[in-house]
Amino acid sequence: MNENTGNTQPLKPIKEDDTQPIGKVKKPSNWKSVLISVVGFLLLIGLGGLGGYSSGIDVRKSAESAIMDQQLSEQFSFALVDMEFGRYEIARQRLEFIIQKNPNYPGAQEKLTEILVLSSIPTAAPTITPTATPDFSGAESAFARAQELIRLQDWPGALSALDTIRKLDPSFKTAQVDGMYYFALRNHGHDLITRQGSLEGGIYFLTLAERFGPLDNTANGLREGARAYITGASFWELDWEQAVLYFEQVGLGYPSLWDGTMTASARYQFALMRYGDDLFTRQDFCGAYDTYTLASSLGALDSTAASNSAQAQIQCFPATPTIDFFTPTPTETTVPSYP
Repeated sequence: MNENTGNTQPLKPIKEDDTQPIGKVKKPSNWKSVLISVVGFLLLIGLGGLGGYSSGIDVRKSAESAIMDQQLSEQFSFALVDMEFGRYEIARQRLEFIIQKNPNYPGAQEKLTEILVLSSIPTAAPTITPTATPDFSGAESAFARAQELIRLQDWPGALSALDTIRKLDPSFKTAQVDGMYYFALRNHGHDLITRQGSLEGGIYFLTLAERFGPLDNTANGLREGARAYITGASFWELDWEQAVLYFEQVGLGYPSLWDGTMTASARYQFALMRYGDDLFTRQDFCGAYDTYTLASSLGALDSTAASNSAQAQIQCFPATPTIDFFTPTPTETTVPSYP
């Protein structure tokens, strides 16, 4: 007998399906999660790039706006110079350009209207007086003439001769003519500012010289001083504090700079007195006294400033009572009575 006969349970018949091998359990695939991670990573990169692109656009637009503001400011200054010298058509073109770029640019529309009025006024035909015509038969002759005028420091005449060279032969000694243009324009602008008090005209010619080469430190500093002078003058009688700030800069660097009326140092001293008056009116007596004191170091105060300065000193430094420790204090004495 078999050892396993002890199991009295009947054996189940083997079915055909039970002979098949048991299949492996399939694990769920993770390709979807990988795809989602990749897509999310790409989205993050895209958003970051979009943010950087947007930030770059903002920076570029800000830089372009600053450059445009500077160009419009220079064009407005040039237009004022053109108006001063009667070049109304050129000034009109400059102002129209400014208004096209910025319709609200301060003063542009008013100046354009003024130019249109001036242009419509008929002018009397000038009487032509026969004068000797320089012999500019050729570029070489004009070049020699320009050299002589530069030696004589006749800058307008030299510029006229150089213009003649360019009209006769634009390719004639290009490098030398450019250098002569720079020299004549630079010195003409310098003379207009320092000798004639024509600040706008000097700025104009110095800027033209800059087209042929960088300005030296002296010319560039003088141009910046002239610009500060013009800005300070724009606050004259409107905001004495701002006028003081600008003419302090100009007065320290270029005290003799002037616009045909007052030097920078004189304007600085006058603005200090009037700013002191403003502080005195606001009862800032100590500030007023300090301002008057600074003004008096530059020149004599006028009657109003001198009077206000004296009163401000009293208010800022009131007298205090003093105690004399050496004088005995009188005491009551008792006179003895005698019978």
